[in-house]
Amino acid sequence: MLMPILQVQSEDMPEYGIVCGDPQRAERIAGFLQDVRELAFSREYRTFTGTYQGVRLAVTSHGVGSPGAAVCFEELIRSGVNTLIRVGTAGSYHAELPAGSLVVSTAAIRTDGLTRQLVPEGFPAVADSAVTQALEESALALKGGAVRKGITVTLDVFFNGVEEVPHAKYKAAGALGVEMEIAALYVIASLRGARAGAIVAMDGYADSDLAAEYDPHTDTVARAVEREIQAALDAVAKLAKTDD
Repeated sequence: MLMPILQVQSEDMPEYGIVCGDPQRAERIAGFLQDVRELAFSREYRTFTGTYQGVRLAVTSHGVGSPGAAVCFEELIRSGVNTLIRVGTAGSYHAELPAGSLVVSTAAIRTDGLTRQLVPEGFPAVADSAVTQALEESALALKGGAVRKGITVTLDVFFNGVEEVPHAKYKAAGALGVEMEIAALYVIASLRGARAGAIVAMDGYADSDLAAEYDPHTDTVARAVEREIQAALDAVAKLAKTDD
């Protein structure tokens, strides 16, 4: 069956998937795989399949923001992908998590608009525990920077307007960082009977007391992205062994 937005055939899709915002990053992740095929490049959605340590998986880009990303997550699950890992970037709330650090998201604070139209206000956006454990173990096994596990924030806004985003409150509540898609991933996975997790590389500070000029294109961030890609792939391999 053809997925109308992703433009992939469900019979071509495996059980495991890695998702990311940037189509170029999807291509980078696919470079770690064997027997790679590019299935489609439709709008911001670019999809590859291949194998890693003998496990078939898909890699798909979902663009920026929850509404567009939600379309990707829905169609991947409808096509047969039942384990999804987001590999992305986030802004840090803490000095001990500078650019180059990795965070495994256990849950997301839902400040986006998309999930409010899917589930009641109090419904949690929570990662699958097995996926989270596999991601944390895989990330800790890699050298190169700090690794933390905890709650992240999902926002719709990137550039500030006249309304103030309450970053200080989220930080005080224990959130580690902020990004734009994880809550949508976790809620949709819960609704559709799939499992999901996420790992993000810190690419700067969202905290106003720590904020410096934003530059996500440094060598430090690039190395962190490489680490999180490796961690996500190793987590898929761990999960596949357990699932067998």
